[in-house]
Amino acid sequence: MEKAKKRRGDRKDGYWVRDVDAMHVLFPFLAPSRADNEAVMSEVVDLTAVNQYIAKKNAENPEFKYTIFHVICAAIAKTCLLRPKMNRFYAGQRLYQRKDIVLSFMVKKRFVDDSEEGVAIITMDQEGDQPPIEQIYEKVKKIVYSVRKNNEMDGTTDKMDMLVKLPRPLLRLATSLLRWLDYHGMYPDMLMYDDPYFSSVFLSNLGSIKMHANYHHLADWGTNSCFVLVGEKKPTPFYQADGSCEVREALELGMTIDERIADGMYFANSIKLLRRLFEQPELLDLPMGAPVE
Repeated sequence: MEKAKKRRGDRKDGYWVRDVDAMHVLFPFLAPSRADNEAVMSEVVDLTAVNQYIAKKNAENPEFKYTIFHVICAAIAKTCLLRPKMNRFYAGQRLYQRKDIVLSFMVKKRFVDDSEEGVAIITMDQEGDQPPIEQIYEKVKKIVYSVRKNNEMDGTTDKMDMLVKLPRPLLRLATSLLRWLDYHGMYPDMLMYDDPYFSSVFLSNLGSIKMHANYHHLADWGTNSCFVLVGEKKPTPFYQADGSCEVREALELGMTIDERIADGMYFANSIKLLRRLFEQPELLDLPMGAPVE
């Protein structure tokens, strides 16, 4: 997204969208809760082309392998850039266009019950020539190594550890103050950029832990307008126009979106673009801003 000059009413993380119809101005007053404005969608992703693409990427046996999750993250990031309304949010009862494309997800140190979790937050370079798949690959590799191999914790966990040491009355006061600051666009940088609920898309890779679910709620904390659940890959029937059936490996994406940021047609066309990127993942090797027909 091209950087615009900051104007009165803009936030540090977004530009106030002024040219909207009356409905979008009234929406946050009539239905102020993000959690009460959830649009739930699902998409079954045929992994045939994605698996071939990943196999080609891993042909040289890199130490850190390319995965389906890398492709999903890269495709979502590119969709947010080419379909900018998908990167909007409501805050302080105003609609904003987010300045950056930010993806967040949890990283488990070990796949056991009592293992700690780290938060991964990735900010994409929207204007450079580095392809989205390579951006995701390099950033995820760095995060996973720091959390799992170097035993480093993220900034979010460190800050929460400090907050929860406060007595309950002070903790309630502190969180109320943070909500007030966020409403007025003055939320502290040191907290915002380490908080996954201030991201474009919050992803949860449930397939990695063999868990089945296709819905996760949105939260009224922060500015996150889209939550994506990545399901487990499995053999799935695909029916052809002639009535025949072919079984292919696939997974389900469950998407919960704040319906106030765009209309149904815009969501549908955004899903079409996402589907196209899964059908032709080589498009993710092009620069972030390269258009897709």
